[in-house]
Amino acid sequence: MSNEIKVLVVDDSAVVRKVFKEQLSRHPGITVIDTAPDPYIARDKIVKLKPDVITLDIEMPRMDGITFLKKLMAHYPRPVIIVSSLSTKGSHLAMEALGIGALEVMAKPNNAYSVGDVSMQLAEKIKAVHAAKLPRQGQQQRPNKQAKIVSFEPDGITNKIIAVGASTGGAAAIKNVLTLMPKNAPGIVVVQHMPAQFTKSFAGRLNALCSMRVKEAENGDPVTSGNVLIAPGNYHMLLKRRGAKYFVTVKTGPLVHYQRPAVDILFRSVARFAGANAVGIILTGMGKDGALGLLEMKKAGATTIAQDEKSSVVYGMPKAAEQIGAVDYVEDIHNIAAKTCSCLKH
Repeated sequence: MSNEIKVLVVDDSAVVRKVFKEQLSRHPGITVIDTAPDPYIARDKIVKLKPDVITLDIEMPRMDGITFLKKLMAHYPRPVIIVSSLSTKGSHLAMEALGIGALEVMAKPNNAYSVGDVSMQLAEKIKAVHAAKLPRQGQQQRPNKQAKIVSFEPDGITNKIIAVGASTGGAAAIKNVLTLMPKNAPGIVVVQHMPAQFTKSFAGRLNALCSMRVKEAENGDPVTSGNVLIAPGNYHMLLKRRGAKYFVTVKTGPLVHYQRPAVDILFRSVARFAGANAVGIILTGMGKDGALGLLEMKKAGATTIAQDEKSSVVYGMPKAAEQIGAVDYVEDIHNIAAKTCSCLKH
C-alpha cells in the first residue's frame, strides 16, 4: 500500500464514482482510497486521508469545482485531474481550471469514449500528475517579466514549419511559447494530449492571448505564416505538402503511446514533408511520445529543441528525446520562442 498512488474521486455522479473506483482498482499501483459527492465532503476527506491525486468534476452542486480548486491550491495543494463533460461550458471551465493549477483534463465516459479507454487514460494521467512538480497558485497565469515577444525576419526563400508536442503541464508550456511568438512567425502545428472538445476551447483561449491566429485544426487546413493549428482531440494530425504549400490532414486511427492525437505521428510527418525546413519542439509530459518522431526530424535535417528539466512539470517526454540523441538544444520554457526564431534565421 505504501507504494500505491492514493486517489480521491470527487464527482456528484454516483455512477461515475462507482465506475472510476472499480476500473482504477484494476491498475497496479493505484488505489482509490475514497470518493466524495461534493467539495464539502471532499475537503474533510482530503485532510483526513491525504490523497496523492484528486480527480475533480467541475460542475457540482453546493460548490462548483473552480471555486473548490482555488481553495485547494491556496491551502492544501495536490495534483488534480479535471474530469468534465464534453459540453461547451464544461470545456471552457476545464481550461480555466488548468490556469488555476489543475495538471490534466479528461472527458467523462460517454458514447464517444468507452469506459475501458477512459480508465486506461485516467490511470496514465494519475501516474503522470503523481510524478509532477506542482506549480504555485496562479503561476501559470503570471507572465515572465523578462520575456518579450521575439522578432522574426523571414528570408523569403524557404517555407518554414514549427512543430510542437506536449502532454502533462503542456497547456501552460504551450501558452508560454506561443504568446512570445511574433505575428509573422512561420506556421505552427501543435499536438497537446487533450480530449475532443477541450482542444477547441484550448485553441480559443490561446487565440485571445497570442499575436498569431490560433485555431483547432480541420482536415485540409493550410499551414501558413502567422497561424497556429492545434490537433483536435481524439484525432491524429499529420503535415502534408502539395507543391510549395503545406497543409494538415486530420484522421482517426489506433492510439499511439495511449494517445490520439500523438506527437510521434505529427513529428514523423513533419520529418517527411518539411525536413530541414522545420523546427521541432518537445515540451513537458510523461512517457516517450514524440521522442522517436523528433529523432526522425533531426535525421531529416530539422533543428530540435527540448524543454529543460527545471521548467518542466513532468520531465518525461523531453528526457526520452534527449536520451536517444534527438535534441539539439535544451532550453527553459521562456527561452524557447526566441531560440526557435533564432534557429529559423539561420
